[in-house]
Amino acid sequence: MSTRDLTEFEDNWPTVMGGVFAGERVVFRGADLFHNLCDMRWMELYLYGITGRRFDEKQVLFFESMWPIATSYPDPRIWNNRIASLAGTTRSTATLGISAATAVSEAKLFGRQIDIRAIDFLLRARKAVADGVSSLEEVILDEMQKKRGIAGFRRPLINADERIAPFLAIARKFGYEHRPHLQFAFEVERWLLEKRYRLKMNAAAFGAALAADQGLSAREYYLFQTPSFIAGMLPCYIEASERPEGSFLPLRCTRIEYTGSAPRKWEK
Repeated sequence: MSTRDLTEFEDNWPTVMGGVFAGERVVFRGADLFHNLCDMRWMELYLYGITGRRFDEKQVLFFESMWPIATSYPDPRIWNNRIASLAGTTRSTATLGISAATAVSEAKLFGRQIDIRAIDFLLRARKAVADGVSSLEEVILDEMQKKRGIAGFRRPLINADERIAPFLAIARKFGYEHRPHLQFAFEVERWLLEKRYRLKMNAAAFGAALAADQGLSAREYYLFQTPSFIAGMLPCYIEASERPEGSFLPLRCTRIEYTGSAPRKWEK
């Protein structure tokens, strides 16, 4: 950044996102929050804040229906929920605990990074095939060679995903099951299975395809998904905070196999 840039922004931050006029009004992405937007559902306002676009009631209900499927399960053994439970057992605040748990949710295989990579692949690959730049086989093999796999196709530990069925159910409920990105994701899955790669679509690819079909970019989808794990974190925090302090998964010292230096006596 140049000195000119720094000088331009010294005590000055031009914004089109919003502003507060104390005692008068609040501007939210160019609209008056309490006069033009106050009748919005929370999800509608959230999406408007991310995209600057208005979504119809059907789309808003659809996006709301995605979150229960994409949330974190309230199992304290899951890596991000474990942090929420640790916050509860140490009597930290819910805000701190959930913030920390959300921060570590940006994991490469299980968290938000896979969402970005999955929708990025579907957007790029489908466009390349639709424009005649590459065949389906070419975009798949190219992605596998460069990325050593395809984001959203395969699941760590098991090659099945219990979230596919409910995702498909809501897609059918809202009439979105035949949209182009979702159909393309199914085509990718069929190719991978026919070629004996044994890679099935998981919820990351399915959710990404549904979002792409609603016009979300990779960044917008990532921002949309950011709070979705919270619903499963809070029960873990609450349970740990209601039990004896420090009681979440304790480990006695005798269970630790120490292989370092032997204890030493200090000379006086």
